[in-house]
Amino acid sequence: MANTTTIQSREIPARTIARLSQYRRALLICLQKGETHIFSHKIAALQHVTSVQVRRDLMLIGFSGSLKQGYNIHRLIDVISEILDSKEGINVAVVGLGNFGRAIINYFNGKRSSLTIVAAFDNDSNKIGTEFNDIYCYSPYRLEEIIKNKNIKIAILTVPPNKAVEVANRLVNAGITGILNYTSTPINVPDHVFLDEYDMITTLEKAAFFVKSMSEG
Repeated sequence: MANTTTIQSREIPARTIARLSQYRRALLICLQKGETHIFSHKIAALQHVTSVQVRRDLMLIGFSGSLKQGYNIHRLIDVISEILDSKEGINVAVVGLGNFGRAIINYFNGKRSSLTIVAAFDNDSNKIGTEFNDIYCYSPYRLEEIIKNKNIKIAILTVPPNKAVEVANRLVNAGITGILNYTSTPINVPDHVFLDEYDMITTLEKAAFFVKSMSEG
């Protein structure tokens, strides 16, 4: 799987794409506060990176500021949005409507006009045919049909770990080209499918390691 995306014949690493998304969220908050310009060191402080990293990222996308005023916030948001967002919009499905799946819908729904959660899937008969936060829950037996009819391209996977590989394969065969795997089971996808995996245990263990290291002096 390639961890880059292309903009004007230049390749942008996946980590830079992630930081650009974080920059945009911070910039939108600044804009709401009435700020019009911002310096790299302030963006860096908001995102816990270095100002050198911010400047490198923005140079990579061809954006520059002025020495006196810094970066124009509104224009920078527009440039990042042009890179990150699809003009047509992209539809998303949550596969697994347990506590975590519902939390994702609650948090994300309505926050990005270019990304829309349009369906959920679960094998619980008590959930099938119901709506959660205006998102209809379908039976997994209809997965291929709904993905095709609703032109869904991204799936957020929150199924039980023992079902992850099977469901991921069905998603890929149904035409999904982006999967966010929130299960504890690693999955493999073809090269044309973007995959990002989030292992909560690994993240907690990493935090625990640094806490232990600091306490040991």
